[in-house]
Amino acid sequence: MFKCKAAWNKLAPLARASSTLCRQAGKRAVFRHERTPQFVQPAHMSSGPSGGGGENTLYFVLVGATCLAGGAYAYSTLVGDRERYQQRITEIESRSSKPAAEPSTPAKTQLETAASEPASAAASPAVEPTHAPYLLIGGGTASFAAARSIRARDPGARVLIVTEEDDLPYMRPPLSKELWFSDDPTVTETLCFKQWNGKERSIYFQPPSFYVSPTELESVENGGVAVLTGRKVMHMDVRGNKVKLSDGTEISYDKCLIATGGIPRNLQVIERAGDEVMKRTTLFRKIEDFKALEKVSRELKSITIIGGGFLGSELACALGRRSADLGLEVVQMFPEKGNMGKVLPEYLSNWTTDKVKKEGVKVLTEAVVKNVTYKEGKVEIKLKDGRVVKTDHVVAAVGLEPSVELAKSAGLEIDSDFGGFRVNAELQARSNIWVAGDAACFYDIKLGRRRVEHHDHAVVSGRLAGENMTGARKPYWHQSMFWSDLGPDVGYEAIGIVDSSLPTVGVFAKATAKDTPKAATEQSGTGIRSESETEAVAGSVAVGKAAPTPPPQQKEDYGKGVIFYLRDKVVVGIVLWNVFNRMPIARKIIKDGEEHADLNEVAKLFNIHEE
Repeated sequence: MFKCKAAWNKLAPLARASSTLCRQAGKRAVFRHERTPQFVQPAHMSSGPSGGGGENTLYFVLVGATCLAGGAYAYSTLVGDRERYQQRITEIESRSSKPAAEPSTPAKTQLETAASEPASAAASPAVEPTHAPYLLIGGGTASFAAARSIRARDPGARVLIVTEEDDLPYMRPPLSKELWFSDDPTVTETLCFKQWNGKERSIYFQPPSFYVSPTELESVENGGVAVLTGRKVMHMDVRGNKVKLSDGTEISYDKCLIATGGIPRNLQVIERAGDEVMKRTTLFRKIEDFKALEKVSRELKSITIIGGGFLGSELACALGRRSADLGLEVVQMFPEKGNMGKVLPEYLSNWTTDKVKKEGVKVLTEAVVKNVTYKEGKVEIKLKDGRVVKTDHVVAAVGLEPSVELAKSAGLEIDSDFGGFRVNAELQARSNIWVAGDAACFYDIKLGRRRVEHHDHAVVSGRLAGENMTGARKPYWHQSMFWSDLGPDVGYEAIGIVDSSLPTVGVFAKATAKDTPKAATEQSGTGIRSESETEAVAGSVAVGKAAPTPPPQQKEDYGKGVIFYLRDKVVVGIVLWNVFNRMPIARKIIKDGEEHADLNEVAKLFNIHEE
């Protein structure tokens, strides 16, 4: 076996030459591989082995048999092929060295000259695929997770991702988190950042070399994942199993995933305010939004963020922390009484608001926008209670609208309560159409029908959809988590239904130096915390095995703790406040769906009283 591999290493360059020559002559190549097999590093979010490994090993065995049976013949044949190939290259080079017809026109490169040759002498023009066995609409986290899952179960799969963005698939959380805390002045170009644990990482899931060119997808030997960027699927013909793109191209498919994500909402008063206001308003969602807002923060004197949820509070803290150095005024306004008031109980929301203020942010609570105008070079925001804010730029962080434009042409059902495409337990909308990520409205066997807009849900639902597209037929039972960091020192993780209108029970303890997002990532080794959480499994939940509870802390000390959200006396949601790497326990508690007489005892399972 090892001798065969060594022989292959010697013959590989000649095999590539032979394959190229035979293809040009319209003959069948002796060796089908055009390049040495590559072993691609699996993405962190993949639940299974990457495609390409197993089949390459098998191929070596088959080639081994060939080497033992007729290695001398193969070598002789390849030597002759190499000579003819070199003659062909010499001929092309001699043509490209001829004087150009017009002196002002630069000489063509060898590649350009070869491309201009007749079909009998050179390869045909590159053509994008008209059919994809697996078509994924949308280029976000869910779509990428599905692609990796498909390739893990079907190593030869040909997967085409179509995205209206100009970027390859990337993760969105760092756009409002780590990227803002980078000390690299070129961060908007590199899009690389240091995680709280100090390790550097790119925002992109994989480099361009991971993907296959769309023009080669139909012909590449072992399949692969290709991405069509800057294209939008405008129409879906479900009966004909095909889609129409924004440039008029039609692509047929065998199986299709809709992972279109969502569109940032805007306030109607801003939309009605006119072009001058809209030009000075950012709806934060994509890489281009991060680049634009980062530039604005360095060039203007004031920014106002409308919205007190996860995104608004993260951006407020990020901009507030750099406000002193830039001479930037940062204002955050929202209708609730405190930051993340729709999620956190009031006392913790108020504590969070104080934290945001300490970051250099002017916070306006119970602020309902009445009117927005542009006057004398400023955006003027009038509130219903009479307060007026003048600012240079506005960031509207007021939620996400699921992107369901394809529903009409595809005849797919939209959920009237939660929005998004209604799917069954296997994330199916039709027999050969699946939906994942923000746009999926699914049935949770424990918590009822839901639609979730978080990274972890995109990872897990995309991965499951990919598995089911290859025949797994698995139901979606996973309780996805989400997290939010207000800088490197304060963060929380949550799971289930976390709604401040529900009854809550909070158990807190004094925080230590290790109870921060930075310390948590140093321990787990990843800044995208869901990647280390979703694969972990908690053991049996047995109350009373942890250390005894120490004396209660003062009420204003919310250093770390656990908040339980109850519905009919059953825990349906949990927030881990500065408590990390304990999500499997929280997931198990919700999955069990039991009524607990004393939640203080349940809180001991999270070891919050350990020093």
